[in-house]
Amino acid sequence: MKVVKNTSLKPYNSFGLSVNAENFVAITSEDILYEVLVNEYQPLKILGGGSNILLTDDVAGYVLINKIKGINIIDEDEEQLLVQVGAGEAWHLLVMWSLSHDLGGLENLSLIPGSVGAAPMQNIGAYGVEQEACFHSLHAISLINGTRKIFYKHDCKFGYRESIFKNEAKDQYFITHVNYLLTKTDHQLHLDYGAIKEVLTQKAISHPTIQDVSDAVIDIRSSKLPNPKVIGNAGSFFKNPVITKHHFYKLIKDFPTIPHYPQSDGSVKIPAGWLIEKLGFKGIIREQIGVHKDQALVLVNYGAGDGKDILALATDIQAAVYSTFDIKISQEVNVW
Repeated sequence: MKVVKNTSLKPYNSFGLSVNAENFVAITSEDILYEVLVNEYQPLKILGGGSNILLTDDVAGYVLINKIKGINIIDEDEEQLLVQVGAGEAWHLLVMWSLSHDLGGLENLSLIPGSVGAAPMQNIGAYGVEQEACFHSLHAISLINGTRKIFYKHDCKFGYRESIFKNEAKDQYFITHVNYLLTKTDHQLHLDYGAIKEVLTQKAISHPTIQDVSDAVIDIRSSKLPNPKVIGNAGSFFKNPVITKHHFYKLIKDFPTIPHYPQSDGSVKIPAGWLIEKLGFKGIIREQIGVHKDQALVLVNYGAGDGKDILALATDIQAAVYSTFDIKISQEVNVW
């Protein structure tokens, strides 16, 4: 095991923020993680793909970056296949692997940045699909006592951008592998969310495959979201809020064009991006940070920004949305 002192985390966060880790350890196997635990290194911070995190200062203690790799088929029948994936694999690489084997279920989640291990923590989702739809189980090691534990779907308490790992089990486990159950035949396509159908029509595709759906999603995401390699960002910074039907009826009197999506429980989901844009934040620049000109949900670092300034801007946006719409929007991005 190699512990690297005073390591820059700029290459390891998609905002491209220049902060340092006091100690940095690449976890490429369970054995290395156990060395960390045996040596009682504290405090521990776990970093995945770095695409859903805002670093506001140098990090004391030990930063562990998940580098456990591997994609292995562990079971299958005529209709489905169970694949085990190292939590340190890039999520998009898993999606591309599934498509190359004509395995369905993940195509709507194409081009989402970050690692496989972070996917169940955040319960990532896009274009009408969340990772929990294909999730089978995950393997994790307790950072408290080193015991191994398997979490099945019901154990994870998945919700909208939520899981047990963001709440009562936060910072307690290191995820090593995630298992997904994918379809081999009769793939169920999800085409009704966003502009997927429109893109397929533009391409004159009337009978789309899972590859066609993935290609359409990639086209849409590439046109709407900035590339972190060009402009530092963590994708959508805020969750879309869900409000009561009564609250929605009050809002629509003053804002008759407000987009809305009725939920099965009677509540209503409101696009946070619309709320932010309505208040004039879209495209705003504060020195080296701002809100992206094409997507109000995305806060950006133009090169030499500071995490504290990004957090301050996020706080200002939340306060303005609450003041105008009486809606609390929550951060999707984790803040260190």
